[in-house]
Amino acid sequence: MFNKILIANRGEIACRVMATAKKLGIGTVAVYSDADAGAKHVAMADEAYRIGPAPAGESYLKSDRIIEACRRSGAQAVHPGYGFLSENPDFVDALENAGIAFIGPSAFSIRAMGLKDAAKTLMQKAGVPVVPGYHGDNQDADFLKLQAGRIGYPVLIKARAGGGGKGMRRVDDQKDFVEALRGAKREGEASFGDGRVLIEKYLTMPRHIEVQVFGDSHGNAVHLFERDCSLQRRHQKVIEEAPAPGMPEDMRLAMGEAAVKAARTIDYCGAGTIEFIADVSEGLRADRFYFMEMNTRLQVEHPVTEMITGEDLVEWQLRVASGEALPKTQEELSFDGWAFEARLYAEDAPKGFLPAIGTLEHLVLPESTARVDSGVRAGDDITPYYDPMIAKVIVHGPTREAALGKLLASLEKTEVAGCVTNAAFLAALCRHEGFAGGDVDTGLIDRNLASLIAEPEVPDDAIAMAALTALGLTRPVTGTDPFGTLAGWRIWSASRQFALLEIAGEKRDVEVHALAPRRFAVHLENGIREYVLVSAADGACLYECQGHRARTVVVEGQKGLTVFLNGHAFTIGLPDALSANEDAAAAGDQLIAPMPGLVKVLTARTGDTVKKDQPLLILEAMKMEHTLKAPRDGVIGEVLVSEGEQVTDGTILLALAEEAGDAAA
Repeated sequence: MFNKILIANRGEIACRVMATAKKLGIGTVAVYSDADAGAKHVAMADEAYRIGPAPAGESYLKSDRIIEACRRSGAQAVHPGYGFLSENPDFVDALENAGIAFIGPSAFSIRAMGLKDAAKTLMQKAGVPVVPGYHGDNQDADFLKLQAGRIGYPVLIKARAGGGGKGMRRVDDQKDFVEALRGAKREGEASFGDGRVLIEKYLTMPRHIEVQVFGDSHGNAVHLFERDCSLQRRHQKVIEEAPAPGMPEDMRLAMGEAAVKAARTIDYCGAGTIEFIADVSEGLRADRFYFMEMNTRLQVEHPVTEMITGEDLVEWQLRVASGEALPKTQEELSFDGWAFEARLYAEDAPKGFLPAIGTLEHLVLPESTARVDSGVRAGDDITPYYDPMIAKVIVHGPTREAALGKLLASLEKTEVAGCVTNAAFLAALCRHEGFAGGDVDTGLIDRNLASLIAEPEVPDDAIAMAALTALGLTRPVTGTDPFGTLAGWRIWSASRQFALLEIAGEKRDVEVHALAPRRFAVHLENGIREYVLVSAADGACLYECQGHRARTVVVEGQKGLTVFLNGHAFTIGLPDALSANEDAAAAGDQLIAPMPGLVKVLTARTGDTVKKDQPLLILEAMKMEHTLKAPRDGVIGEVLVSEGEQVTDGTILLALAEEAGDAAA
């Protein structure tokens, strides 16, 4: 076994690997960019080395700097985590030449499975079923369009070096093929340095089921059963579970055997995942699953396999990489119960899942009810440089129903302020009748998107507690002065105060009367309600209203208040009462960057006549492309950015000329 390893990654996966290494008594070395100098994984490690500026291309993707950190620290091996250099065969070769072990498969195995087209050809020869499609080298747009027509629409364009949903486009009609091809190629080039694609038949009722495999240097290979990753949006996984609901035993056996066959075909050593797509138009069947790709690394969702099998997959990786045989044979492996993993991201679901940035002003994760894998702490920044994951919330239960209930309860206990998250969306998925019943496929989210992202109306109690907080009436009593308990109260009559709040984009004056110490009447749209503050400290308030007691947490941040109540988070603004009212119409005259990003494609020109919702600009953020459209019909008056320019959140990208009516006014 190794004495010291370097983790060539960041965030939650770096922390996850360190936890197992420390359990085994192995020393840990972290690497960090300038953006991560104060990160959690740096604090956890025994020692750490700076490897460059914030952009990944200048730090975490610099193999020479990681090897130098190994030399300086004396690390015997490198664990790559996932992403970054984890599936880069040249990095593996460089480590081998430097006499440093790679905690993962050989460069040969990575190359064999690294390109989707070559991998599928290899699997076909090995007798593993693959999805019908074109996996050849000809990348001419007209030729690929012809192949798509032969396969039959809908088709899926996929970057051959892709992963994580990047470089993928579904095309339902041939008229949209060329534009979708261009987008997939651009995204593939930006994310993987390879713009080549393959074309596959798009299954209209698919499920994404994958099998965890492991091999060692002694010729052994096993599988650790399946995971269902069908709950996806934009080809990215949202909630994973193990085992797969409704899986027939003959199909489980067939998929496991096919996965092990795939691993043996390339003499695989280490942790890997064989991803299959299953056609469930007639239910799960042993003859209706197809190889998609192999991930030659540890998966983000590996904890659900750990939860049902009781195995530590990182420990398996470390033992196999140090030359040991697999800890168990296939016959010794079994699973028990059910597990779910939800990916908590800094992203705005109602706004198309736009990645978000911000400071985690308040962070409470449900560690009493779930396993939480996280690489951030309260006070940390979510930056535009890396994947905006906050945490993985993982639960286990004796049945699927019990585990899903535990996941929902855990998500409802999650509190994040300072940065928008997808927590409400994840909770809505847990409550979804179809998902709860195990009726899942990759189209579930798209079919139900409107209801899943619907934002609940802000309840009266949340508004009242926000108003009391804004007026400073929930601050805890300090000192021994009896008059300190009389916040907001007047001896001759109830004091009258107003809290200016912004709720769902509308400004509202909320009137508050102090009736007695810690007792208030709040004027709400549905009438006047009396609130008694039973206790209040550090933003947590226990209040009583109309004979009902409840607990809430109100966090004051730079952008206003976040009220956590009944498993929901409500954002309530605190507008400046002295500022001029914003001209709502002006927003329709400008195209504004919804997030920090790179102006990838700019089709707008000054003087162009455009129609409402006409694509004008493509903004690349976190390696994903976002198309921005004209806010109304009109003429472009001024273009304020250029292709290749990096912009910040809120940057005005272009402005439409005033309409004739506006000019006359």
